[in-house]
Amino acid sequence: MKTKILGLAILTLFFSCKKETKVVQKEIKHYSIEEFMDNESVYGGSFSSDNSNIIVSSNRSGIFNVYAIPVTGGEMTPVTSSDSTSIFNASYFPNDNRILFATDGNGNEITHLYVKELDGSVQDLTPGENAKSSFYGWSEDEKYFYYGSNKRDPSYFDVYKLSIDDYSTTLIYQNNDGLSFSGMSNDENFIALSKSINTNDSDLSIYNVKTKEIIKINDNLSANTAQDFSEDNSTFYYTTDDGSEFSYLMAYDLESKEKKKVIEKPWDISGISFTSKGTYMVVYVNEDGKNAVEVLDSKTMKPIDLPDFKDSSITEIRFSKDEKWMRMYVGGSNTPSDLYTYNLETKEQHKLTNVLNDSINIDDLVTAKVIRYKSFDGTEIPAIYYLPHQASKNNQVPAMVWVHGGPGGQSRQQFLPLIQYLVNHGYAILAVNNRGSSGYGKTFYKMDDKNHGEKDLQDCIEGKNWLANQSEIDGSKIGIIGGSYGGYMTMAALTYTPEEFKVGVNLFGVTNWIRTLKSIPPYWEAYRTSLYSELGDPFTADSVRLKRISPLFHADKVTKPLIVLQGSQDPRVLQVESDEIVKAVRNNNVPVDYVLFADEGHGFRKKENQIEANSRILKFLDKYLKNETESTDSALK
Repeated sequence: MKTKILGLAILTLFFSCKKETKVVQKEIKHYSIEEFMDNESVYGGSFSSDNSNIIVSSNRSGIFNVYAIPVTGGEMTPVTSSDSTSIFNASYFPNDNRILFATDGNGNEITHLYVKELDGSVQDLTPGENAKSSFYGWSEDEKYFYYGSNKRDPSYFDVYKLSIDDYSTTLIYQNNDGLSFSGMSNDENFIALSKSINTNDSDLSIYNVKTKEIIKINDNLSANTAQDFSEDNSTFYYTTDDGSEFSYLMAYDLESKEKKKVIEKPWDISGISFTSKGTYMVVYVNEDGKNAVEVLDSKTMKPIDLPDFKDSSITEIRFSKDEKWMRMYVGGSNTPSDLYTYNLETKEQHKLTNVLNDSINIDDLVTAKVIRYKSFDGTEIPAIYYLPHQASKNNQVPAMVWVHGGPGGQSRQQFLPLIQYLVNHGYAILAVNNRGSSGYGKTFYKMDDKNHGEKDLQDCIEGKNWLANQSEIDGSKIGIIGGSYGGYMTMAALTYTPEEFKVGVNLFGVTNWIRTLKSIPPYWEAYRTSLYSELGDPFTADSVRLKRISPLFHADKVTKPLIVLQGSQDPRVLQVESDEIVKAVRNNNVPVDYVLFADEGHGFRKKENQIEANSRILKFLDKYLKNETESTDSALK
């Protein structure tokens, strides 16, 4: 179903004899949540050995499964047919059409690797009830693949290689020191290992398999991230922010131990990778919350020409093994990303997907705008702003402050169905990148360390104040919404500043930091010290502050309507976090809507659940924000 609304646009028309101002009505359509969720989400993309097909993961069936698409376009053929848990593709096998894929147990994050054989049968290659495995890549001789598993020790991931002939496994690196595997040279002689010091900084080392020697690469405490090894095994590439606000690319000569700067940008270089033959280097830059992608000739370090997609941007690139084909994801904040292929020899370009629902007119969707505002102490806060087409000075709209996950996450200029759904139905969204967000320099990133629910919350309040000063916004109708850390910020806002926001939308948010930090999954052990460094150690005197900033212990202060959404399989923010905050707030006789999904984890993947969650959010906002119903005599059921 679609309903129509009218947006007003003021156009000044110039004529040779006079000026005349006319009001032109632009027709905007309201789309149902079913129409929005009928958009398709597509991820990944591995070329078959003969470049005839590419496999992706798509949720077109309502849940993610693996599909094959001809490389020049055509029908998507199902490879898997799960109706319960999402399946994500990893890769075609190097020299045949066997397919490697990954799945967990309905969001519990205990991922296993499976192979679909040529005869259609499926085998679990990494069995074990509580063993989590991750695909690392193929060996240069194409006889093995590498993977990480915590089957030996639940707290640490060892590195194995698995024969693709008989599926036997060999341990090649036993992790006894809490280090994280971060890459390996093609000859298997050098392994990059990282050790998290805090949520920004890490040590980076190279392990020489032959000599058993471990050499630390970084001289100073900084954000050091392994990127790739050169094809000839002579050079290791990594990014660091040592001596700089932003991460830049360094090269480390594995023989001479000499280091040199390779690429530096005015933003973080978020990643680089080489193609299989080493001909090209793909560079990703986090440019003001947006992916900027370059493909460089590895010898000249000059960018090659890429297709021009006008108003849309290339967000991800991957090459075929022979480097003749490139697949690209192309999209923007107002449209989900489509998959294209591009032949570097013939320059032919093919669009493989059409993920935006045909019934949705892209002109009805909103393109994000980057804005900045000053916070209470003068700190400049970047934010992503979505203003409904129908909003005007004469037609003011309600608004929501959107807080990303993390801590340390970032709201980016990308398509998010829930945001576009709410904006389409008349809600402005300001996605704030409060202090502590990534992408804006390490000083800004560290500004919320052991300061959560305080200055970062003030940044969100100042975002609300910025909204209230916009002529198109009804300043009396502004709420707050967020997931995970953003859900925590929602509850912190309703608890510690109960009169600032009219409503709160909490998606699987932390409400008791002491419990959450004590119950982090065992496979996060390598990052435990980092989390405690930023947030506080619950086993020390930090617990006093952690209790003070935990909304659960101050829920009696909540006076505004609240909706809470949670997955019962969530291993990061346990269901009890939401159960208890809902019970506590209901004791205040405040309207609370609780939406619980038995088959979801940290985030909702199934379309039917996304439809339910998003429609319940809009229904809640329409009742308690847009119509500003203040009755608290009964809670939503």
